[in-house]
Amino acid sequence: MQYLPIFTKLDNKPVLVVGGGEVALRKCRAFLKARADVTLVAPWFCEELKEHAHNDEVTLIDAYFEETHLDGKILIIAATDNDEVNNTVFELANARNVFVNVVDDQPKCTFIFPSIVDRNPITIAISSAGTAPVLARRLREKLEALIPQHIGPLANLVGGFRHKVKQRFKHFADRRQFWEGVFDSSVVSKVQTGDTHGAEQQLEKMLDAKVEPEGEVYVVGAGPGDPELLTLKALQLMQQADVVVYDYLVSDEIMELVRRDADLICVGKRLGDHSVAQEDTNQMLVDLAQQGKKVCRIKGGDPFIYGRGGEEVQVLAANNVNYQIVPGITAAAGCSAYAGIPLTHRDHAQAIQFVTGHCKKGGQELNWQSLAQKNQTLAIYMGVIKSPHIQAELLKHGREATTPVAIIENGTRKNQRVVTGQLDQLAQLIEQHQIISPALLIIGEVASLHDQLHWFGEKAQISSFAQPLTDVA
Repeated sequence: MQYLPIFTKLDNKPVLVVGGGEVALRKCRAFLKARADVTLVAPWFCEELKEHAHNDEVTLIDAYFEETHLDGKILIIAATDNDEVNNTVFELANARNVFVNVVDDQPKCTFIFPSIVDRNPITIAISSAGTAPVLARRLREKLEALIPQHIGPLANLVGGFRHKVKQRFKHFADRRQFWEGVFDSSVVSKVQTGDTHGAEQQLEKMLDAKVEPEGEVYVVGAGPGDPELLTLKALQLMQQADVVVYDYLVSDEIMELVRRDADLICVGKRLGDHSVAQEDTNQMLVDLAQQGKKVCRIKGGDPFIYGRGGEEVQVLAANNVNYQIVPGITAAAGCSAYAGIPLTHRDHAQAIQFVTGHCKKGGQELNWQSLAQKNQTLAIYMGVIKSPHIQAELLKHGREATTPVAIIENGTRKNQRVVTGQLDQLAQLIEQHQIISPALLIIGEVASLHDQLHWFGEKAQISSFAQPLTDVA
C-alpha cells in the first residue's frame, strides 16, 4: 500500500492551491465541498475562480508563488503548467513536512486525490496510487451505477437514531444486531421510495419492541440476456436478496451478479418441462417472504410482458406480502435492437403487436385477422413450436407470402443468431436451422432492414447471420 487512505476533516482549515487555470479550479471545487479555507496564488485567474472570490468563497493572491505563501497551510496543491514552479512548490512544502500534491506528477505527491463516489454522508474513494487515474475513474463509474442514490438519505436517517439506539441497547453486540435488522427491513425500501416519515415511524417501532425480520419480494425483469441491459434498480435488489428465485431464461452472466451467499431456487420452464408449477411458485414466494426473507423473483425480459409477473403479484397482494416491481427490457425491444431491426418505421410499420405463441390451455384464439394486417410488426414470443400454425394462419388471413421474417435466437447474448427469410418459409427456416428457445419471431416489413442495420464493430461478434432458404444451396 503506497498511500494510507484516510478521510480528513477540512472545515475552515487553511489550504493553498498554486495556479489559476482549469486544473486549479477543479481542485478548488473539491476543497470547497469539504468546506476548507482556500487560498489560490497565481499571476492570472480564470473567470470562475474570480467569481468564487467575489462571493467570498476563496482568497486570490495575484502574484507569483513565493515560499511565504506556504505559511500556516496544512495542504498544498501545485496546479500550474510550469514544471519549475511545481517542483519548487513540492521541494519547499516537503521540507516543511506539509502534505503536497503536484498535479499529474505522482512522484511529487505526498497525498493524492482519489476518485470519489459521493453519497453524502457516505463517501467512497478509489485510488490507483497515481499510476492509472483513468482506470480509477472508470471504477468509480462502475460503483456509481451499483450504489443507489438513497444510501445517503438512509445514512442520515439512521445517524439521527444512533443516540437512541445506544440508550436502548447497552452492549455493542445488541446494537449491531439491531442495525442489521434495520438494514434488512423495509425501512430501506421506504427511504428508497421517498417515504422518510414512514421509515422514521418504523424505526421508532423497532426500538420499542423486538420485531421479527420483515419479508419482501422483488419481482425483477432481467432483460433478454446481456447483463449490461440490466437496470440499476434490478442490480441493486439482486444484491440485497437472501433468496433468488429464477427462470431458465435468465442468462448465466446475469446470475453471476446476484449476492454470493444468496440461496438460489430454479423454477424455470422449458418446452415440455415445467420443473415447478406456477401455482407452486406463487406459494413459494409467499412462504419465503413470510419467513422474513428478502426474495428476488427474477425473470427474463420484463415480468409483466408474458412473464406471469402479474399472476405472482396478485398472489403476493392477496397475502399482504410487501413487494416491488422492477421492469426489464422486454425481449422484443432488446433482441430487435441487437439484430438491427426497428420495431416501427415510418416507411414500413406504423403499428406493433406483441403476441405469445404459447397461450394458456383453453385460452382465447388469437385475432388472426388483426395480426395479418400490412404495415405492422408482429413480435411473437415463444413461437418456435407453434411456427407452422402461426405461418398458416397469417397466410390464410391475407398476409403476403413474401412478408419478411426474422428469427432471433438467444437475442442480445454472445451466441445470438439471426435467421431471415419470408413468411411462407418460417416453419422450414426454424427446422432447417434447428432454432431452439429462447427465440423471438419478428414478422413484418421491418425485418428486411436487418441486413442494413445489424451491428458492426465491437458488437459484431455477438451475431451470426444465417442465409435465407432462397440463398441456401
